[in-house]
Amino acid sequence: MDQISPLATARIFLAKLPAVLKSTVYHSLWLSPTSTKWDLRTELTIAILRSFMGGSKVTPILKQQRFTLKDSGIKGDTWVSKVTLPAPSEADDVLRLIISAINALKQCASEQYTVPSLTPVEAEWTGYRSNVSANHPRPDLSEAQHYEKLMSETTSDVTILYLHGGALILCDPSSHRPTTTKLARLTGGRCLSLRYRLSPQVAFPAALLDVLVAYLSLLYPPSDALHDPVPPSNVVICSDSAGGNLSLALIQLLLQINRTSTPSSNLRFHNTTISLPIALPAGVALSSPWCDLTRSLPSTISNAQFDYLPPPLTSTAIAHFPADEVWPTDPPRGDVYCETSMMCHSLVSPLAASDWRGACPVWFGVGEEMLADEASAVASKMAKQGVKVRWEMFEAMPHCFAIVLGSCGLEATRRFYDDWAGFCKMAVAGEHIDTKGTFLEAKTCKEREVFVEELSALADEEIIRRMRAKQEERREGTEGEAKLMPRL
Repeated sequence: MDQISPLATARIFLAKLPAVLKSTVYHSLWLSPTSTKWDLRTELTIAILRSFMGGSKVTPILKQQRFTLKDSGIKGDTWVSKVTLPAPSEADDVLRLIISAINALKQCASEQYTVPSLTPVEAEWTGYRSNVSANHPRPDLSEAQHYEKLMSETTSDVTILYLHGGALILCDPSSHRPTTTKLARLTGGRCLSLRYRLSPQVAFPAALLDVLVAYLSLLYPPSDALHDPVPPSNVVICSDSAGGNLSLALIQLLLQINRTSTPSSNLRFHNTTISLPIALPAGVALSSPWCDLTRSLPSTISNAQFDYLPPPLTSTAIAHFPADEVWPTDPPRGDVYCETSMMCHSLVSPLAASDWRGACPVWFGVGEEMLADEASAVASKMAKQGVKVRWEMFEAMPHCFAIVLGSCGLEATRRFYDDWAGFCKMAVAGEHIDTKGTFLEAKTCKEREVFVEELSALADEEIIRRMRAKQEERREGTEGEAKLMPRL
């Protein structure tokens, strides 16, 4: 795995110095469009992120992957127990369910995908470790003993299945330990943070299959699992960005399985016969979910001033992937995650899903970001169909701001985590959750009520039209973004 020397690190940040200086001057003179919304530390952080994300040189995918998969070690206030969830011996049953659902949700015969293999899935049980310093070393214990220590400090029934972000190509549980540890501390519960398979090494639906196996393994664990069976009413699926895509896709998958089940339907999983329908979790809690792989809605342009993500249209100088060991794929495909023909499938882009009836309560925490329109459209449709939705939008905040700006000391970040964890506790406690929308002003977090059913002004037909148009541009290769890595 590549290592970065201190000298190389210094060179990287020296190259960003002009952007830092420019942002400092503009902010200090009130010339920045965000001067009244952000403090200087936030302004500089976003400027640095933009310089990395929108630079003229695109780093090969595998090099980016390796950088985000570096494990800096386990220390401080975190209990981690590493586990491997075995593939069920009844592979045909699980594959049958997911393939049947994918095919049933196809909109046209041209949608194609590769049937994935069923493999063991790695994960990390993560919990809060109290009364230790930030650099306190991890004890030299077995993974089972680490799990026992973790459980000894668990004070609630909350079990979070955490799906990390990273554009479906980057990151893993180690990169998100600060987030899962904080959620464990605030809920008093535990997190099972999943290392799902990354693209482009695998394509849809491999990652979704891993998520399904993980969810079923919580409810129906193999005989040698560290954990006991977890009631679905104790499970909340939490995620950020691309993990939000997989979270919504899992709920849509379970809904589709349940729609087509009969009283005699069952599933064999780790020698357990599961009667269908499959119980849904207590809730889903999403940070800046990526709902539309086509990136077709207006906020991808209109909210760029508040975000660090690259816009859909980018200079042709960076419009092609550099070739490496994993890209282009063999045989080639038009998107890193899936075949181009699948980009508007509802298990690939949940924005395209038409039916959310019967879904569990869902919490959305978003910034005024480039992906805001797609999240608001999904939330609005859910609410109109009777799903209980909690919506919180934070003014002028970028994508996944609570995670990215966690060290900036923002009131918005504190509020975000409190409400994220608070929803998890409410869902597991079985408290009444009504549909409610809130817009929180920058800096003060002063609240203003919004109506969730009215969040999106775009009709369903217009959304699908926009998605299909972007999909066609991707297929024809006429758009710069078509060959750009989706850096979420």
